[in-house]
Amino acid sequence: MKSYLAAAIQMTSVPNLHKNLVQAEELIDLAVRRGAELVGLPENFSFMGEEKDKLAQAAEIYSETAQFLTKMAQRFQVTILGGSFPVPVDNTGKVYNTTLLIDPNGHELARYYKVHLFDVNVPDGNTYRESSTVMAGKELPSVYFSEQLGNIGLSVCYDVRFPELYRHLSDKGADVMFVPAAFTAFTGKDHWQVLLQARAIENTAYVIAPAQTGNNYGRRQTHGHAMIIDPWGVILADAGDVPGIAIAEIKPSRLEQVRRQMPSLEHRVF
Repeated sequence: MKSYLAAAIQMTSVPNLHKNLVQAEELIDLAVRRGAELVGLPENFSFMGEEKDKLAQAAEIYSETAQFLTKMAQRFQVTILGGSFPVPVDNTGKVYNTTLLIDPNGHELARYYKVHLFDVNVPDGNTYRESSTVMAGKELPSVYFSEQLGNIGLSVCYDVRFPELYRHLSDKGADVMFVPAAFTAFTGKDHWQVLLQARAIENTAYVIAPAQTGNNYGRRQTHGHAMIIDPWGVILADAGDVPGIAIAEIKPSRLEQVRRQMPSLEHRVF
C-alpha cells in the first residue's frame, strides 16, 4: 500500500438521472484534478426520488449508471466507488441497493447489496420504508485487496449503525472502509459524525464517507458532511453542507502508527 489521495464526493441528487450524472462527472473531474486516485460517490448518486419513480426507471438507471461508472474510471484512470444505485431483482418487482467498486480499466472489483434497510419513523415526521421497494442483500460485504490502495471494505449508509458488519470487514483485513450515504438531516446532525468516528476508531481503519446534502425532492432533506476520517478518529476532511468534495491523504504509515499505539484488535477476547 502506498500513500495516496482519496475523495468523498458530496451531491444533491434529484429525481433526474441525466442531471445527476452530469453533476457526478463534474465532481469526479474536480477530485481528479486535485490528485485523487480513489473516488467515492454517495448513496443514490444517480437518482434520488420517490420510490415508485425509482422502480419505474430502475432498469434505465441501472444500465446508464453502470456504463457511467465504467466510462469515468477509464477516462480519469482512477478507482471509483459507485456509492449506490438500484439494480432490478428478477421476478420480484424490487431492486437491490447496490454499490460497485470499479478499477481504472473499467473492471468491476467488488459489488455489495445493502443488507440493512432503512425502515424508520423519524421524529421529524418523515417515514421511510426502504424495504417496500428494496430487497435486502443476503451476504456480508467483501474486502477488495489492493497492493496500491490498501484493502477496501464496502458498506452503505444505514449499515453504519451495525458495528458487527465493520468488525467483519476488519477481520477480513480492511484498511479503508467506505460508507456512502444519504443520511437524513434529522438523524445526521446528532449521529452521522460520531458513528463514522466510532467505526474508524474501533477498527483502526480509514473511513471514507461520501454523502448526499440538501433538499433532494419533496420533504427529503439530507445531512451532508461527506468526510474522510483517519484510524484515530481524526476528521481529515469535511465537505460541509453544499455539493463538493472532501479530499485527504490515506497513509499506510498512519495506519501502522495507530495500530501500534492502540493494538485493540489484537486484544479482542471474543
